[in-house]
Amino acid sequence: MDETEIEAARRAYAADIARMAEVEDPRIGQAFAAVPREAFLPPPPWTVIRMGAGTRTSDVASLYDNVLVAIAPERGINNGEPSLHAMWMDAVHPQPGETVIHVGAGTGYYTAILARLVGPGGRIEAFEYESDLAAQAVANLQDYPNVTVHSASAFGRVLPKADVVYVNAGVLAPDVEWLRALNPGGRLIFPWQPHKGWGPATLVTRETQGFSARPLMTVGFISCSGTSERISVRHLPTEADLAAVRSIWIRSERAPGASAVAVYKDVWFSSEELD
Repeated sequence: MDETEIEAARRAYAADIARMAEVEDPRIGQAFAAVPREAFLPPPPWTVIRMGAGTRTSDVASLYDNVLVAIAPERGINNGEPSLHAMWMDAVHPQPGETVIHVGAGTGYYTAILARLVGPGGRIEAFEYESDLAAQAVANLQDYPNVTVHSASAFGRVLPKADVVYVNAGVLAPDVEWLRALNPGGRLIFPWQPHKGWGPATLVTRETQGFSARPLMTVGFISCSGTSERISVRHLPTEADLAAVRSIWIRSERAPGASAVAVYKDVWFSSEELD
C-alpha cells in the first residue's frame, strides 16, 4: 500500500471505530484518523489478534481494524482494542486545554490520540512501568510536545492535578492518589478487576459532594505493576456488588458504612448515590 491508500484505510477505520463505539464526540474519530497506528508498533511482521487468535502479517491494512496487536507477547502486552478505547475516551470526554494522566501508556498510540483531544493547550502525563516500552513511547511521541512520558509506575505516588486519569492496567482497587489528583469535575476511568483478570471498567467523577462512580462494560486488562493490594477471597465483591456501585470514598475522609460493597486499605466502594 502506498501512503495515500494507507491514509484512506485509516480514515475508514476511524469511521468504523467511531460507529462501533457509538461515540458522540466527532473529535474522537478525527483523532483516530490522524494517528498512524503502525508508527507506535514494533517493526513488521505484526501479530494481529482477533477473538483470541493471532495472525502474523506485514500488511499495514490489517492494523486498521478493531483488533489487538502484540507489543510484547512474552509479557502479554498488546496495543488494545480500538473500539474499547474510543468508548472510554467518549466517556471521559477530554477537552482542549485539559490535563490527562495516562496510566499504562505502552508505546504511546492511545497517548497520541489523547494528546490530540486535549490539543496543544492541554497536557498528557504518560506513565509506563516497563522501561523498554517507556523508551519506545518517548521516541514515538517526539512530535507531541504536550506529552511527557514517565518511565515509572503511577501507583503509590503523588500525581499532578488532572482533569482526566485514564488507566490502561487492571487493579484490585484504584490508587487513592488517582482520586486525589482529580480536579473538580475530573474523571477517572480504570479497569476494576477484583476477580483476578476481569471486572467492570469504572467511571469516577469528582463531584462537590464526593466521587460518583458507575460501572461500564466488563473488561480484562493486564495487571497494573507496582500495586500493593492483594486479593482477599473472603471479601470478594459479587457481580451484583460490582453492578451496584454508585460512589467511591477515601477511607481517611469517610469510614465505610452499611452501603459498602468493597473495602480496601485506602478506598471503599458504596452502593449509595451521592447526596
